[in-house]
Amino acid sequence: MSCNYADGLSPYENKGKLGLAEKFDSKDEVTEKVSKLATWIQEAKHVVVHTGAGISTAAGIPDFRGPKGVWTMEAKGLKPEKDISFKDAIPTTTHMALVKLAEAGKISYVVSQNIDGLHMRSGLPRSHISELHGNVFVERCDRCERQVVLAAPSATVGQKKSGRDCKWGRGGRICRGQMRDTILDWEHGLPDDELALADYHSCLADLSITLGTTLQIVPSGNLPLSTKKFGGRLVICNLQPTKHDEKADLIIHCYVDELMNMLMKALNIPIPEYDPTKDPTLSSENEKNDWTVERRNVKKMQKLYEEMKNKKGVVKRKLKKIEHEDKKIKKEDCSEEIKKELCEGESPANIIIKNEAIPDCGIP
Repeated sequence: MSCNYADGLSPYENKGKLGLAEKFDSKDEVTEKVSKLATWIQEAKHVVVHTGAGISTAAGIPDFRGPKGVWTMEAKGLKPEKDISFKDAIPTTTHMALVKLAEAGKISYVVSQNIDGLHMRSGLPRSHISELHGNVFVERCDRCERQVVLAAPSATVGQKKSGRDCKWGRGGRICRGQMRDTILDWEHGLPDDELALADYHSCLADLSITLGTTLQIVPSGNLPLSTKKFGGRLVICNLQPTKHDEKADLIIHCYVDELMNMLMKALNIPIPEYDPTKDPTLSSENEKNDWTVERRNVKKMQKLYEEMKNKKGVVKRKLKKIEHEDKKIKKEDCSEEIKKELCEGESPANIIIKNEAIPDCGIP
């Protein structure tokens, strides 16, 4: 049962705000907001989706802080009413929609706090996801750091030894390191490469979308804010209030599957069915299924991030000069495009700032 994962963690008192009341937008409100989100996705160049436990409740896996979540019920001395095994759960509409959006080039990356493995089992490529808190279907070698897919959920949590030796090797030599589960316990730091990729993508994003998370766990819960620091938009879809609602450009209160169904229709993209043949946990050669983060992908994103920061720095310096020279800029000296945008009483420098504050950094 998936609750066994929670039971295997170390005791921890500060589990955040539990059981907050849920809010539902009206059908008309959701329709209007989804239409706006679809437009923003079409306009964006680098969309990052941040997912939490709320996207897996439709699969029968309980969330943690919802009215009937694991931690909420635990505080009452109870267990969630619904709790399917990780092995029997299958990817939801939201999981499958994200696969198709990635395939269509509409989203660039997924950052997930979930450990249920459903993103992986949906067919989402390794190059498109950071699993910040681990994956119950993946174990990692403590020597070479190779990650492999398991046919069944790990029997342990907290990065404990599984009892298996690493069978990967180079040059004819087998590593023979010890395999460990990848599930973080409360005191563990996030995996370096996964966090680096999540951080770079979050900073490069001109649109970040959070689905089914109250954003209470840090640092993962703060990553969506990176898009705001660099001039992007933040969209939150969650039934409960989140830690960062006041910073969002759009908040949608509805079930995530409902949102994704409507969004995919607005984008005219069909949602595929779950395909077991693309599920690496069902492969007859699951021992050979590699789920290791490619270091070259980390270096690639680091380079793009540094290029973006440099371009932003050039623009900031240019804007400071414009602001300094503001009084010397006359309306009659401006281009026709600037003149058209000028409001009564507005300075030409303000228009230049608006137009140049977010340069095209060439992010795919």
